[in-house]
Amino acid sequence: MSEVKKIATRASYGAALVELGKEHEGLVVLDADLAAATQTGMFKKEFPERHIDCGIAECNMVGIAAGLAATGKVPFASTFAMFAAGRAYEQIRNSVGYPHLNVKIGATHGGISVGEDGATHQCCEDFALMRVVPGMVVMSPADDIEAKAMVKAAYEYEGPVYMRFGRLAVPVINDNPDYKFEMGKGIVLREGKDVTIVANGLCVAASLEAAEKLAADGIEAKVINIHTIKPLDEDLIVAAAKETGKVVTVEEHSIIGGLGGAVCECLAEKAPVPVKRIGVNDRFGESGPAVALLEKYGLDGEGIYKQVKEFV
Repeated sequence: MSEVKKIATRASYGAALVELGKEHEGLVVLDADLAAATQTGMFKKEFPERHIDCGIAECNMVGIAAGLAATGKVPFASTFAMFAAGRAYEQIRNSVGYPHLNVKIGATHGGISVGEDGATHQCCEDFALMRVVPGMVVMSPADDIEAKAMVKAAYEYEGPVYMRFGRLAVPVINDNPDYKFEMGKGIVLREGKDVTIVANGLCVAASLEAAEKLAADGIEAKVINIHTIKPLDEDLIVAAAKETGKVVTVEEHSIIGGLGGAVCECLAEKAPVPVKRIGVNDRFGESGPAVALLEKYGLDGEGIYKQVKEFV
């Protein structure tokens, strides 16, 4: 059996910007002295006149992006999730969100899979912070194909968008001719009647792996990829909850305020069922190899399998 292809979604982000840049002269890329890490260096090499290195000044970068958007350009401001959602939160809220400007934020290195960079760089709060900004779209792709489609959709959307990309190479799971990305619409990847697993980011592939293990135990899990956390595909989630009677959310983010929070808010109002949130349990990350950290935090296939089985 051939090995599954793995690509880091931050690399997909860089490649997608280059392709879009060839088609749209108004696209401008900004970074905060991290072009190599965020992969925006690909765009810089191809279009140096449309790449702005703002230095280690993320708040200023967002301000520049807002100014560019106000002139009709489509800026993609790029840095680590911790610095984008954290350090530049006020500028995103007041300079981008409040005037509802057409700024796209490409946040890489989200979650504990940042690995050895440690707790200070492992942002597990960004979904929560960005969800609460009025009018902000919040997305996290599952793989290379979805990441590229997401960047294109973000460009075509008029308004502020926050996208989180990962450092760790992840399996390509959407490599099929039927795949279609639509902002705000979840994708059913596996049918099941006993429990619904709702996941995003690198947790989608791990959830599919967990579903295979559950099936061997006679538990059929429905797996849904919710790449868009806001706006949430409430119709799909409510329908799945009514069908299976139990819901599990899985995310590389705090269980507070992210995908799990969004799903619980939706179901509490529209279809109350038992829900289990799998993610980072109100704690900071730690330094270590990415794969080992995912195992320790129960976010690998085996960890998800064990937690879902216990819940069901």
